[in-house]
Amino acid sequence: MRPKVIVNCAMSADGKIAGRDRRQLRISSDEDIKRVKRLRLDSDAIMVGVGTVLADDPHLTVKGLPPGKGPLRVVVDSNGRTPADAKVLDPRAGTLLFHAEGTSPPPDADSFACGEGRVDLRAAMEELGRRGVATVMVEGGGELIASLFEDGLVDEYLVFVGPLMIGGSGAPSPVDGEGRDGVDALRLRFMGHERLGDGVLLRYAVEHTPEKERA
Repeated sequence: MRPKVIVNCAMSADGKIAGRDRRQLRISSDEDIKRVKRLRLDSDAIMVGVGTVLADDPHLTVKGLPPGKGPLRVVVDSNGRTPADAKVLDPRAGTLLFHAEGTSPPPDADSFACGEGRVDLRAAMEELGRRGVATVMVEGGGELIASLFEDGLVDEYLVFVGPLMIGGSGAPSPVDGEGRDGVDALRLRFMGHERLGDGVLLRYAVEHTPEKERA
């Protein structure tokens, strides 16, 4: 059985997650940051794509927890681009790198090859399930999130909307990829909202087609 997948992100009022320079931008309120910490604590794994590692070099740990006690850190890195000195590989928590067959992740990293040319995300989720992971929190980036949606692997989508207006056709949004035509837009089911400081958290469930139900 594959894990439950929760995509969590924060965006501006006009749907942007960063400026046109694509640098990380704080959008969440203090209250939302506390919520994200709780969500991390409640998750068995925190997943990001290699683009997030290269751009932001995150630890992906929960502040206050002793080393080795936090959720498993998972990096989807099809071409083995994760630097050997990336913070996500430090000893603060366990880390698993998924990469495509024939590529070489850092030599000392715990890694798993699945897929040719790009990581097979369904196989990756199955491997996480075999390792006892029941809930995966996905924090980015846009290409990974788009692929997870396209593969029918997302169960919940949580988005904090902050009171910022960024604009610009080049500013990134939470979901990248090729996108869909309007008639093929993926349907979400609204589950509720919560005011958090100067922004609002929106909660959605993903309406899966029968062949993409969580196994």
